[in-house]
Amino acid sequence: MKKQILAVDDDVVILKLLNHVLHNHFEIIMHKSGIDAFAWLELGNFPSLVISDLQMPYFPGQSFVKNLKISGFYQDTPIIVLSGIANLEEEVAKMPFKVDAYIRKPFNPTKLKETIDEILSH
Repeated sequence: MKKQILAVDDDVVILKLLNHVLHNHFEIIMHKSGIDAFAWLELGNFPSLVISDLQMPYFPGQSFVKNLKISGFYQDTPIIVLSGIANLEEEVAKMPFKVDAYIRKPFNPTKLKETIDEILSH
């Protein structure tokens, strides 16, 4: 059985690219907003890893990550931030919760896959 990755990004092109790059190795669950992703999580789903953008309307990625980390159920779920913001390293450093990795868009598919494999091997 493939491990599940929850991908959250308001850009459908990025979601499709993530699915294309990762679907041979993982089951990719795609949501266009943190609100939709939380609705899916509240149904009792437990992904092996979350990939989230930071810039999303209505429920920014920082809030999405914070809510994951303060929840009793998902606080230990690995998170990769995938974002195109210019000061990504600074934004991640300011977050009150640790993420497992951050990758700038546009991303290298091989590097993303290697990062996921490394995180999930622990």
